[in-house]
Parts: sequence; structure tokens; C-alpha cells
Amino acid sequence: MFQAVCFDFDYTLGDCTDSIVAGFVHGLTGLGWPAPDRETVRGTIGYMLEDSYAMLTGDRDPARQAKFRALFTEVARERQIHETILFPGAPELLRGLRELGVKTAIVSTKRGDTIELILENHGLRDAVELVIGSADVKRPKPDPEGLLFVLERLGVNPEDALFCGDTVLDAGAAQNAGTHFAAVLNGTTGAEAFAPFQPDHISPDLWDLARWLGV
Repeated sequence: MFQAVCFDFDYTLGDCTDSIVAGFVHGLTGLGWPAPDRETVRGTIGYMLEDSYAMLTGDRDPARQAKFRALFTEVARERQIHETILFPGAPELLRGLRELGVKTAIVSTKRGDTIELILENHGLRDAVELVIGSADVKRPKPDPEGLLFVLERLGVNPEDALFCGDTVLDAGAAQNAGTHFAAVLNGTTGAEAFAPFQPDHISPDLWDLARWLGV
């Protein structure tokens, strides 16, 4: 068993699609761009908001990216806190790991305080020891900064830790940090995309991940 299991959040543990799409529509139309469709937005979830904006518009102006983040937050933040759905098996997995004495953490490109409030809303704040979000690091995934910071705080060596995520950004962060990696297919990335990273396991859902971990 691993000493620590760390998770991405969006499309790994939780589904915030409705609130994120609403935030993108508000942010993009507020800057004069057409409203994006749902599937287009889904394909950008997991990236920093500034990068997602650039992916959809080609606009890399820092001031307009910052304005997009502000407009997005106006609509999406409160909705994410109250409307986010946890994937089936998430509460059982998190609590089961803690009962086994495994340390747990979340490393996400979402704001950490938003994730903490989502967990609190689902009665799971005590099931996760540490949450690191976009405001807590200088370099987002696939840079290993956030993951290595978490492991240092937890007192766990990378080779004794597992990172679980739904995108190649997560796989890259695990590879760069020197941790094990399990892909979770709750998002838009197919299993074949993870092949170059040689994941320890590929889970179609969190119930499968729990069984693989012996929870």
C-alpha cells in the first residue's frame, strides 16, 4: 500500500461541468467572444483558466486573460461550491484510505479554497489532509511543484506516493515528481493517451480504483 494517495479534483473526484460551462459563457461573451458549447469547454477542464481562455480564443494578452478569470469567477465560484457532484465511490474511497492510515491530498488547477468548501459541503473536509490549488503554486501541472510540495508537507517520499488524475497533465506531473500514477477515466481523455506515461493502473471509475488499492 502507498503511504500517500493524492488526487486531481475535476473529472477525478468531482464533476463541476455545469458551473464551469456557465462561467466560460459569462467570461467569453463578456469579452466579446461567442458562447462556447459544452463539449468544447469540457475539453479544457484541468488546464489553468488563462490557458483555457487562450486555447479557445487564441488571445494570450495577460490583461484579457485576467479579465476572463474575474468574469468566470463572478458566476462559477459559488455555483461550484454548491452544485459540484462527486463521482460515485469518491466518499468511500477517501474515507477508506484514511481508515487504512494512508495520507490523502488534492493537487488541482482549481482554487484550493473552492475545493475545501466543496469538500465541506459534502461532509468530506476531514477525509483529505491537504489541498493545494492554483493560487498555491507558481507553476501548474505538469510541473511537479504542487505535488512535491504536498508530499514534503505530508512527509512522504515520491516513490511511496500515488497520484490519481484524468488528464495527461496529471500524468506528466506524476512522472516529473517521481510518483506512481493511476489514470481515472472520468473525464474526456481516453486510456490510449496515457500509454506514453506507463501508468501503474487505469481505472474506468473510482470503484475500480478503490478495488485496485484494496480499499
